[in-house]
Amino acid sequence: MNTKFKMILDDIDAVTARDPATRSRTEALLCSAGLQAIIIYRGSHWLWKKNWKLTARVISQLARFLTGVEIHPGATIGRGFFIDHGMGVVIGETTEIGDNCTLYHGVTLGGSTVFSHKGKNTSKRHPTLGNNVIVGAGAQVLGPITIGDNVKIGANAVLLKNVAAGETVVGVPAHEVIRGKKKEPSGFMAYGVCPTDVDPVDCLLQNLQKEIDDLSKRLKEPKDGTK
Repeated sequence: MNTKFKMILDDIDAVTARDPATRSRTEALLCSAGLQAIIIYRGSHWLWKKNWKLTARVISQLARFLTGVEIHPGATIGRGFFIDHGMGVVIGETTEIGDNCTLYHGVTLGGSTVFSHKGKNTSKRHPTLGNNVIVGAGAQVLGPITIGDNVKIGANAVLLKNVAAGETVVGVPAHEVIRGKKKEPSGFMAYGVCPTDVDPVDCLLQNLQKEIDDLSKRLKEPKDGTK
């Protein structure tokens, strides 16, 4: 089987495996904007590597208009890639994505462009994602950082630094969660968040609120000898 065709089949199967609302390959092809964007990207990326860069960019802009997903043809994306819902996803030129990764709507894999006396930076400026990474809705992963295998990035997180393999990060700026006492569920985890994970910032805020409540209660208590 042709390698390119097999890669597209893997993308289709990723939709049917991870999206409970999609029941067949035909439904995935006809109804998944994320899949349609990926298929068009595969073609534009081939043109980009053949040095037909302007044509590749025009095709990618057409895909953006049709699907709401913007994938630069210079990005490198592995097998089994899944974009759920799709709208508002942006993937920059020097982004590298491993196999079996999942992105939800509103995700940005963005870059850092630094200008100097020599002109703008055209080197590596977008993130690198390992295999089996899940990026929740609205998350922003910015700059030439490295995200390890099996990392989960919570919805609306803003990630600006490297993440080791197997970690889960949430918040603004994104930080690692504390593992809950219960065992994490096995298999695919939608939106990259586990119910047993504990946000340390949330714990800190709860402790601070408890201290404030205790102090308020003590201040309201009558002093000894008062009427």
